[in-house]
This record gives sequence, C-alpha cells and structure tokens, in this order.
Amino acid sequence: MSAFADRHIGPDTTDTERMLGAIGYGSVDELMDAAIPEVIRWHGPLQLPAAATEPEVLAELRGFAARNRVLTSMIGLGYYGTHTPGVIKRNVMENPAWYTAYTPYQPEISQGRLEALLNFQTMVCDLTGLSTANASMLDEGTAAAEAMTIARRSSKAKSMVYAVDADTLPQTIEVIATRAEPLGITVEVFADGQLPQEFFGVHLQYPGASGALIDHSALIEAAHAQGALVTVAADLLALTLVREPGAIGADIACGSAQRFGVPMGYGGPHAGYLAVRAGLERTLPGRLVGVSKDVEGNRAYRLALQTREQHIRREKATSNICTAQVLLAVMASMYAVYHGPDGLRGIARRTHAMAARLADGLRAGGVSLAHDHFFDTVTAVVPGRAASIVAAAEELGVNLRLASEDRVGIACDETTTEAVLANVWQAFGVEPSTVEAEALILKRDSDFLTHPVFRTHHSETAMLRYLRQLSDLDYALDRGMIPLGSCTMKLNATSEMEAVTWPEFANMHPFAPAHQAAGYADLIDQLEAWLAEITGYDTVSVQPNAGSQGELAGLLAIRGYHLANGDDHRDVCLIPSSAHGTNAASAVMAGMRVVVVACDDTGNVDLVDLDAKIEQHSDSLAAIMVTYPSTHGVYETGIASLCAKVHEAGGQVYVDGANLNALVGFAKPGKFGADVSHLNLHKTFCIPHGGGGPGVGPVAVREHLAPHLSAHISAAPHGSAGILPISWSYIRMMGPTGLAAATGVAVLAANYVAARLRDHYPVLYSGNKGLVAHECILDLRPITKSTGVTVDDVAKRLIDYGFHAPTMSFPVAGTLMVEPTESEDLAELDRFVDAMIAIRREIAAVAEGQWPAGDNPLVNAPHTAAMVSGDTWDHAYPRSVGAYPAGVKRVGKYWSPVRRIDGAYGDRNLVCACPPPEAYA
Repeated sequence: MSAFADRHIGPDTTDTERMLGAIGYGSVDELMDAAIPEVIRWHGPLQLPAAATEPEVLAELRGFAARNRVLTSMIGLGYYGTHTPGVIKRNVMENPAWYTAYTPYQPEISQGRLEALLNFQTMVCDLTGLSTANASMLDEGTAAAEAMTIARRSSKAKSMVYAVDADTLPQTIEVIATRAEPLGITVEVFADGQLPQEFFGVHLQYPGASGALIDHSALIEAAHAQGALVTVAADLLALTLVREPGAIGADIACGSAQRFGVPMGYGGPHAGYLAVRAGLERTLPGRLVGVSKDVEGNRAYRLALQTREQHIRREKATSNICTAQVLLAVMASMYAVYHGPDGLRGIARRTHAMAARLADGLRAGGVSLAHDHFFDTVTAVVPGRAASIVAAAEELGVNLRLASEDRVGIACDETTTEAVLANVWQAFGVEPSTVEAEALILKRDSDFLTHPVFRTHHSETAMLRYLRQLSDLDYALDRGMIPLGSCTMKLNATSEMEAVTWPEFANMHPFAPAHQAAGYADLIDQLEAWLAEITGYDTVSVQPNAGSQGELAGLLAIRGYHLANGDDHRDVCLIPSSAHGTNAASAVMAGMRVVVVACDDTGNVDLVDLDAKIEQHSDSLAAIMVTYPSTHGVYETGIASLCAKVHEAGGQVYVDGANLNALVGFAKPGKFGADVSHLNLHKTFCIPHGGGGPGVGPVAVREHLAPHLSAHISAAPHGSAGILPISWSYIRMMGPTGLAAATGVAVLAANYVAARLRDHYPVLYSGNKGLVAHECILDLRPITKSTGVTVDDVAKRLIDYGFHAPTMSFPVAGTLMVEPTESEDLAELDRFVDAMIAIRREIAAVAEGQWPAGDNPLVNAPHTAAMVSGDTWDHAYPRSVGAYPAGVKRVGKYWSPVRRIDGAYGDRNLVCACPPPEAYA
C-alpha cells in the first residue's frame, strides 16, 4: 500500500493481526471471502492509477488549477464574487472542529454548531421578514422546488399549475420543471405580470435575473385572491436595502446565502435558504434548529419537528431532503455576525453604487438599459452586438452574461473595483463615469439583525474567540471516534482538503465559458470515470449535491426509461421495510407508488414476500430500491437472485450506495445486477460531513439509463464541484490496492467490535458464518425490558466516556448501530469497546438494585462540569462515577455543555430564532 493509505487506515499490521485473531481469521482476504457472497464477489484489481504520494497529488492538482482561467465574474445569476473573511476561512472552513462534525443528532454535544445554525435561521428570518427559516437547503434551485411543493400542500386552490416569472434564474426554472413533472404539476412561465388563468402558486425573483427591481405587491395580492401561495426568491444582500419579501406579502422566501462569504466554487457547495410565514412552519423540509431546555431548565438547542422525518414517515414525508449545507450556513451566518447589520448595509450600498455608476456610464455612452431600477445587475440592450461585447470583455479579463444576441447582463458584487468598471466600459466602447448615482426603489424601512450576537463580535479578536467558544462546545472527529452506523465517519485527510480553497477552484463561476474551466473539466471527467470503474457502471454524473438528490436522479432515470419504452403504467417501486426512509420519499417524488417488501427474521429481504409483491404488481413494476450491504449491516446472500427476479418482471434495480464503503474493491453493483446507484462522496470518498453538509451524491447508471439522466437535479451543472478535489485526491492517493485495503479493514473493524461486544449486547443481525459487513447493530431491547435502561441512556452515558454515540434506533428501534470505519486504530476501537462493557456493568448495577432506576449514572447522563462541581450532591453514586467513569482520563476530558435535553418541550414551544436578550439573563 501507499504511505498515504497506511496513514488513512488506522490499524497497523500488528493491530490487524490481533483483530483477525480475535475473530478467528488468518487474513483480511480470508475474512472478505467468508463475508461476501461469491456470486457477487469481484476478483482482481481495480483499473485505476497506482497510488500517488501527497506531494505528487498536490502537484497534479496545481496542474488542474493552472488550466482554470479565473476571470472577474460579472455573470451574476445567483453566483457572485465575495470576500471570505480570513478569520472565518481559517477558523471555520479550514478547521476540523467544524468540518469533521456530523449532523447534530446528539444535541448535547452539538451546541456550538446548533447555535451557529440558529444564527443562520435568525439572519434569514430578519432579512426576509418571515417568521421561520430552516437550517439551510442544498442550493437555490432545490429550495425553490421545495417551495413549490409547500405551496401545493398548503394552497386551497385546486389547480395543478405553478406560475413562474420569466425573470427567474434560468437554472431555477429548470430545477422546478424537473421536480414538477413527476408530481403532475404543470409549470407555466409568465411575463410582465400576466398570470395564467389558474394556478396554486407563484414564483417570483427579487430582483429579477435581469436585475430588474419591481414592486410585486399588486401581483402577490392578486395571487392570494385566487387562493395561491407566493414564493419570492430574494437576494439576501439586496434585502439589507430593499423591502423584505414579508413586507410585500410573500408566503415563502428562498434563495442562496452564497454571497455571504462563501466562494462560488464552480457552483457549490453553498447554503440555500427557505423561510415561511407564520402557519407554514410545520411544512418546512430539511433541518430546523429549535430552542429547548435541558433537565435543569437551562436553555439548549436541538433539531426540531421533522428531524429525520423520512425515517419516520417514509413515503408520507414532505420531502426526501434529510440534510443541509451546515458548514456553508455556518460560514454565511458568521459573515453576518462579523459584519453586523451596518457592515452588511455598507457592502450592499457599495455594490449598488458600483452598478449605478456602471449604468450611468453606459447611458452616457448611448447604450440603452432594459431597466431603470436595479440593485446590482444591469442589462444593456445592444442590438446585434452582445456577443462581440462579451468577447471584448473577456479579452480584458471580465466575464459578462450573454443574455441574448441583443442583451448583455452585468452584475456587480462585493469584489467589484474601479478597474473592473473601466474594463467593462471599454468593452462597450464608452467613456468612464464618475457620477454617483442610485437606482433603488422599494427601500427597506425596517431594522434587522437586532439580536446582540450580530452587534458584538466585530473585531477579529472577538470573532476568533466566539468561533473558538462554539467549537469547544462540540464533539467532532478531531476529538475522537464517531461510530455512527450508516454514516461512515472516516478520516478527512488534510491533503485531500487543501485544494478546496485555492482561488483557481474556489473563485470559478459555474456558468463561466467552458474553455476557462478546462482544469475542472479534466478533474471531473477523471473522477466520474474512476467512480464508474469502482462501481461497475457505464456512466456517472456528479451533479446531485446530496445523497437524496442522487436517489431522485436515479429514480427519474428509471422513470424516463419506462416512459421512453411506452411503459408509462410502470409506477410501482418496491422498497424493503429496512430501507432508508429517504428511499420511499424519493420514490414518491419521482412519481412512483411505494410497495413495502417485508424482511425475514434474520433481517434479509424476504424473498417469498418479494415474489408475492412482484406477482401482484408485475404489470406495473418500475423498480426495486435496496441498500447493499443491507441497512441491517449484512451482506445478503440473495441479492443476485433479487436482481434477477425484478428484471424478469420488467423492473429496474436501484442499489442504494450508502454502504459502498463495504464494497469498494470487492464487489461492483453495476456487475452483480443493479441498473443504478447513487454514491455518497461524503461517506465512502472522504468529503467531510461538515456538521450536516456539504455532501455529493453522484448517480451511476448502466448504459441503457444514461440517456435519461436529468441535467437539472441541482442548480449548477456540476453540483457542488468545489469539493470534488477532495474525493479525487482520496482515490488518487489510495490507489486500487489502498482502496480495497480500506474496505477490508472497515469490515474487520466492525466484526472485531461485534465479536468483543457480543457477550455483553446481542448483535441483532449477521450474515455468512455469523459475520457482519462494515457495521453491526447492538440490540438493547432485552436490556431495556429487564432493567428499564434505554438506548438513550446508553447513548448519553457514552458522552461521559468521551464518545459520540452510535446511530440510535435506526433501522431498528431500541438499538445502536455501530460503524467504526477503517480509520480508527485499535487503541480507539478498544477504548470504545471498553466503554461499552463498562456501561454494561453499570446497567447490571441498576438491575441488581445497587443504584435506583431513577437515579444512576445512566439516567442522569450526560454529566456536566457544573453538575459534578456543584456545592451539593444528592445522588446515589459518587461524583467521580458521574464525572470520570472507568477508564476516562482526567486530563483533556470532553464535557457536555448541557445536560439531557427535553426534545418534546422544544416541539411544543417552537422557537427557531435567537432568543431575546432577556432570555440570556
């Protein structure tokens, strides 16, 4: 293996031998031969380049970067130049305390990023003038599509027509149309305020894609008169100066927070936003941070309402989005915290002043403008000259938007300078202007960002300390193991991350001319080809910017394939009862009917029930969605037979790639019968989870489905292209041997943990020879039944031992699903196992009556420093047992900042913005 692979994989040779000895195998290859059914086993090396060293990879990335020609972008269309404050770039974007954290399912140890997300929600609510915002969306296009479905669910109008203003961002129109078609929604694009005869919702851009700033109040009032809901896609920077959507009657607002300090990154990742008026908050998709309290009544934050609702409501869920863009939302919120309301107004005024001066110079030179009122974007009317002007500007180092053969769009932003304006005027052949002008209407008259957090941390010293204060509250991979099953919390190596912030990658506009992005094109082509080789498929698209969107893309490809073959009646999607909840939600969004297939007592898909469901729906069968290895952490032996049965009935096979970390180098879904999969680059291929996003969910298909892949699942052509160098670097540095070794050690680690814990906690499911795949499920239900100690008690007690808990109650209620990954060394695996065994002894003490059921270290966990250092202690066990459980070192211990949080209280008393100052008294 390469030197990098040796560092990525935690156990060394000696550790590996000890682990193999513990489970009774002589080698990793012997273990994998026993675990993986031979019928799907791939033998032979992956056809990938041999591993490169870290310096070699950085040099190759420099080569890609050099082939990207980054010009000053004035293309606009929702993507703008911005200055990322150094204190935020270094201490959030490049800080593993922030980027290696997971979605805050364990809120007690996630208070820092939950506060940052609450700041984001507050920022969005204040700027949009609406009552509730979620914790971010995947991008503006998907936020707009989700707004459409909120409108459909909430509107009293019976129409299935969604009206979209022609001055909407073109990529947003395409995403809305892609999402509308399978739902039976007709998208009608209207212009000049001429609404269609009937509609259930309206989408407006504010300001428009052309830059036009228009008072939509009368149109919104007319839409409401027909029972429709109105979404306003608004520019957050513009909203510091112009009237907020809530003030003009909007029901929903959506958009992007990209220009708040987040680089363009050739399209992403960025934090989209979605906000709603009062009464619609329970319809919001995605993550929503709420204020609650812990058992002592102290304020605490948690995920509220629909958290992971897909895993609860499945096909009845309102959306398939189960994540956010947390790292980017944190950056955007901190941009607002750092600049404050006055700083944001200053940036906006300067941006507008640049656009107004640009317009004045163009008018003085005889160039007509399409609009008199605008914020940052000017559209010049130049009959027959648009292409030549855009070309002239490119020669001068500026990218303008070719809107049509007669129109040129020019967008100013925070980075626009006098020299840039001079180049634009030169491209148009006009003289510079020095006139200070203004072209705003609808000026804002309400205050915003009034909470003290936005008016306090304006020096770099204060900001640095605030960021450190928040990160110190949280548990991320920089502190220790995060054994979350189905989440693959593996190493995100520093070398993999390094290129992300290079300006040649970070500052590229997604709609820059293709010849300027040759480096990106080469990197993406290579990555897609490598992923195709790893998975056995023919075509891969990296556009989906989350696993949920990869699912939807794959299902839409299946839908398109059936429609093209005249099989429009094929609309049934079979989904095992053990599947991820997003599977069912995605199938519904793709216009399919979900039929559940049972699992047998060993956790495998019940092939008898499968036969019955296939026979029942043979004429209408579109697809089956299965996860492999299964969500139960098992290599099911019947997978090849399952694929054959579905194909024989005319259906397609979707293999969810969430667990690909157990297959790479040993099995290829595209070769053992699957037609399509989505992958999770933020799991198997090392893009960090960022506290709940970003992610990339490429869709991989066999040749017959390739023509049916949608080009508009995400807003940008290549989705979150800015983080693709991470996965490219991982594959390049691991090489084919290292990738296979990582898979083998991941499976070894899971079986080692299962073997050591089996005598203390039942391991719920296993496959061949009692082996698990890359994760195992510990069944606490018998323990709970006999002792009253719950899975929650064990999860919270693990915090006292210095661990993030495994996945709780998924896929089986009352269990813990453990995925150690290949990156944890034997010492950390043993530390976790020893903690779990120590907790089992504590459970025994409760069962034996040594500690009362209502007062013991488990039910009172987690213990805070304030709790154990208080003046009084009236518990049935010593302070030391609560503070420093068996094996926990006193130096460097992680302390939860809050005690156990009352989630139900937060849902009953919904507060999703920063509490007022008096709440902090």
